[in-house]
Amino acid sequence: MRVVIAAGGTGGHMYPAIAYAKAFQRHDPEGQILFVGTGKAVEHNILSQEGFPVESIHVEGFVGKSLLDMFRALWLLPQSLWRGIQILRSPKADLVIGTGGYFSPPVVCAAWLLRIPRVILEPNAMPGLANRLLGPLADRIFLAFERARSFFPSSKVRVIGTPIREAFILDQPPALPEKVRHLLVFGGSQGAQAINSALLEAMERSEILRTSITLTHQTGVKDYERIRQGYEKAGVQVDVHPFLFDMPKELMKADLVICRAGASTLAELAAYGKVGILIPLPHATHNHQELNARAMEQLGAARMLKQSDLDGEKLVQEIEHLMTDIPGLHTMAKKSWEARKVDATEHIVRECLALVHP
Repeated sequence: MRVVIAAGGTGGHMYPAIAYAKAFQRHDPEGQILFVGTGKAVEHNILSQEGFPVESIHVEGFVGKSLLDMFRALWLLPQSLWRGIQILRSPKADLVIGTGGYFSPPVVCAAWLLRIPRVILEPNAMPGLANRLLGPLADRIFLAFERARSFFPSSKVRVIGTPIREAFILDQPPALPEKVRHLLVFGGSQGAQAINSALLEAMERSEILRTSITLTHQTGVKDYERIRQGYEKAGVQVDVHPFLFDMPKELMKADLVICRAGASTLAELAAYGKVGILIPLPHATHNHQELNARAMEQLGAARMLKQSDLDGEKLVQEIEHLMTDIPGLHTMAKKSWEARKVDATEHIVRECLALVHP
């Protein structure tokens, strides 16, 4: 079986796709998996690490763009659709999976024209424009949040959670920390300058943070040198990386996490029963990260801090509050573990196989 997955741009799109790509391989070791992305370096870096081939498609987004950029994106659509048809024909795909984002429509529409079974995944509480437009063309629509159901034809919808890699699936929750000893910070696969700067300022401000905890910080490639040098000038020992490939290992070590609120990030936190200080990306499409973060906060599994309120002093307050309220931290960790959904990947694969072989 040949499966084509439209997933690119960020780790948040690719890592859930990698989870079910590997599940397909377990079910069909002789099958072929091909990713279709945008040609960004992060796609090549992640997928080469995971052992999957990727083809690129030239397409651009509409949302939040200038009028000129929107016309350019519209002009590219016929070319990207034709490219999608070429990819799916040679050799012919048996299944197409769209993960949302502006790179999905050409591939899913090409599958519809070629009458190839197609599914879409919507990991956010507020569905993106691409998936809402593709809903009528899909055979199955997999959702992570129940509140997204109303945007799609109900007969096609399955609410199954966010797919996570097998390495994140534990039989029992990690031991609850006696105190906060290790902090993990990351702003998504490409980093987040606002989080990086606030964390650097927080470490400079707080003697408690400098002397009582160890820290692993994923900065993103573009901000790596600035933050590394900033810690060095401040005389602070921090394990700084442009990118972390082994996130299961890093999450296992962490007693507290500071991060964005993408759907895959939240699913991975819950899979390990970890507590997060969530700082949603303020310019995320339809504000979906804030909606994701509020959903976790309402469950009692995380704390949300808006980027508009973010600075070193506020971040110190949030971290030190959780450091001094260990019973409260334990309660949040238990709520996080209760929010986990680890069968999403197998659910998707079983339903997809039934579509291909009814």
